[in-house]
Amino acid sequence: MDAFGAAFAVIIGAEGGYARDAADLGGETKFGISQRAYPSLDIAALTLDDATAIYRRDYWQRHRCGEMPWRWGLAIFDAAINQGGGVRWAQLALSAVKDGAVGPETLALMAKAPDDDYRAFLALRAEAYARQPAFATYGHGWLKRLFRIAQAGEHPPA
Repeated sequence: MDAFGAAFAVIIGAEGGYARDAADLGGETKFGISQRAYPSLDIAALTLDDATAIYRRDYWQRHRCGEMPWRWGLAIFDAAINQGGGVRWAQLALSAVKDGAVGPETLALMAKAPDDDYRAFLALRAEAYARQPAFATYGHGWLKRLFRIAQAGEHPPA
């Protein structure tokens, strides 16, 4: 399985199927694809193949996750999906220029980053979750997801 396939398997395990939770700011969702992010899609009719294509194009490729060390690629992929970003947090943790773009400097720093830089990135994600108004409702699940991503990041696909 390639890195995208392995990352997608981790993510889809956290996202699940169809939901219409009135408290969820994303609105109607299926496979983690929200009506808020994709207003022109018929979310209820979305197939797993549709979701896979969206994840590959709009999150994995857009953020160059396949060019990153496995744990960084997986965590950036997840942050982009679940928190709407992640690159600037990574750049802050890496002491890189915080331009929000994954370029040669960011990739080079990720390739040689000590574990503490990666943990700092994960901590920034946790802090961002904690600042969300819905943290009291969804925080436990968000943090479980973050810990699951961190654990999966320690086991690159074969």
